[in-house]
Formats: sequence, C-alpha cells, structure tokens
Amino acid sequence: MANASKAKGTAFESALVAYLREHHNPGARRNVQMGAKDIGDIDGYYLHALEAKAEKTITLSSYIAQANREAVHAGQPYGCAVVKRRMKGTADGYVVRDVATDVRLMNRFRDAEELLKEYNFSVWYEHDQHHRAA
Repeated sequence: MANASKAKGTAFESALVAYLREHHNPGARRNVQMGAKDIGDIDGYYLHALEAKAEKTITLSSYIAQANREAVHAGQPYGCAVVKRRMKGTADGYVVRDVATDVRLMNRFRDAEELLKEYNFSVWYEHDQHHRAA
C-alpha cells in the first residue's frame, strides 16, 4: 500500500510540474528529497517552496507547517501546499497557505503594482488589463 501511495504522489507531482511548465515556468522541476532539510517537492513556482499532496485524508495544518518549514530551507519567502482534488485534474487542485503568508504575499503584490503604476502608468495599465482578462 505504501508503494501505491508513493506512486500516486509521484504521479501528482509529475502532473503538477507539467502544468507549471505549460502555464507558469518552463523550468519547473521536481526536487530531490533532502531529509530534515527538505526544500519542497517542486522548484519553479515563483517565490514559493511548493509541497504537493495527493492524499485521501487532507490535513491542511500539517501541509502548511511543512511548506513553511521547507520555504525557510529553500530560501524562499513563501510556502504553499498544492492539494489534489479527488476525481479532478491538476488545474482543479487547491493552492493553500496560511493567512499570515497570504497577507505577506498580497502586500508584496500591492507594493509592486504601486511601484509600477508610479514608474510607468501605461505599462501598469496594460499589465492590469491583461491579468483581469485571464
């Protein structure tokens, strides 16, 4: 049974890497496990240590604690868990982080957008319109 669970996790990680390569970062890849200093399952999700989970029983608190710990090990500012949704494809999974991490991330986005808007309003406007349409 452990091998079936491991195979399920590996398949989800591979599917997630393929999705990220197509839609986010062509350089996304699975990480080699590092034991006590693990750096997350997948590298290449911008600014994040990503912990991929495909389990029957979902335990968000342990996933987030693990992701946050691995973000520190990876030198990334944010940790998140990507949780497979049962009977659904990769894009239907859930990205989960704690509220404190999400607020830090949203503050960073807000500050970056304000800087871009002040630096070059027309570039910011095009950027804003592009991402509203997506």
